[in-house]
Amino acid sequence: MTPIDILISGLNALQEYLSAHVLTCLVPAFFIAGAIAVFVSKTSVLKYFGAKTKKYISYSVASVSGAILAVCSCTVLPLFTGIYKRGAGIGPASAFLFSGPAINILAIVLTAQVLGYNIGLARAISAVLMAVVIGLLMAFIFRKEESENNKNNTDMFSGKIGEEKGSRPVWVSLLFFILLVLILVIGAASTDYVPLIPKISMVSLFVIFLVLLLKIFYEKQELKSWGLATWDLTKKIFPILLVGVFIVGIIGGVAAYFIPDADPANAVGVAVAPYIGGNDIFSCLLASIIGAILYMPTLLEVAIVGNLFGYSAGLMGGGPALALLLAGPSLSLPNMVVITKVMGVKKAFVYFALVILVSTIVGFIYGLISG
Repeated sequence: MTPIDILISGLNALQEYLSAHVLTCLVPAFFIAGAIAVFVSKTSVLKYFGAKTKKYISYSVASVSGAILAVCSCTVLPLFTGIYKRGAGIGPASAFLFSGPAINILAIVLTAQVLGYNIGLARAISAVLMAVVIGLLMAFIFRKEESENNKNNTDMFSGKIGEEKGSRPVWVSLLFFILLVLILVIGAASTDYVPLIPKISMVSLFVIFLVLLLKIFYEKQELKSWGLATWDLTKKIFPILLVGVFIVGIIGGVAAYFIPDADPANAVGVAVAPYIGGNDIFSCLLASIIGAILYMPTLLEVAIVGNLFGYSAGLMGGGPALALLLAGPSLSLPNMVVITKVMGVKKAFVYFALVILVSTIVGFIYGLISG
């Protein structure tokens, strides 16, 4: 393995990624994320975290907020700080803090497309349930302190809770997002499930319906804002993703240099397989800790799990893979420093421990179920 071979391994990883996932998966997903950013009001979402909001409402909204807000582990911090400082309870605030990056719609879609629909679905369901569980545990552990704070704090979340009034019927907005999701799901589906000709026909039909809907119900300025938001997300995330995939390939090439006869695409997976190759509790715990420490830009966790740790090659167990996918996006060393400053040392470290432990348990259970 020469330096040129190491470079080629990085380029090969990049080429495989671009050819397999960009057109059918990432492009539609970026358009959906851009539409969410423009047509779904973040202000209306954040109104649900007030102290006077009923628990089942605040936890429900907090647990799925990641799909609406589409933020990473660092981007979520200003939003979390804002709602926490303005009087949100530690429970809903913690659920929101975990959910924000964990249920990023781009990441969920890419996980299903690259790593498999089983682990993609498991990640989506587990992240929602984990957000609620972590929030409830934080509220229970610090119930006395929160009770005192609620007596002294005024609920600063003003305004009515509910949908903001818009110029369009609700069914139009709903149909708009359904069409976008159908384009994504059908376009990204394997030809084993949807043959090529029917796939092209269905996607074309959905695109035609979408264009007609936009022409009838949406203004040019709104469409322009949607395009700009989509482009803004793309230029922020896509270059980092490409660099990250290239670096993952380079790391694989370097690992192959030290492991005789190993393929650069899974050399790191071969090296760590004795530690995270199974579905035992230790493997899941180690994967959770690795995920919590590493800083992984949005979507890069999929390449790290699939290529670097060798899940796609069968070298990493399903349990540890899910544990890393759950803990990784929500925590990182820079992220933990800021959370500690906002929450205080005691609450922050309990939160970190809960994320790692619950990710470990969920990963272990998934490993048992998936075999």
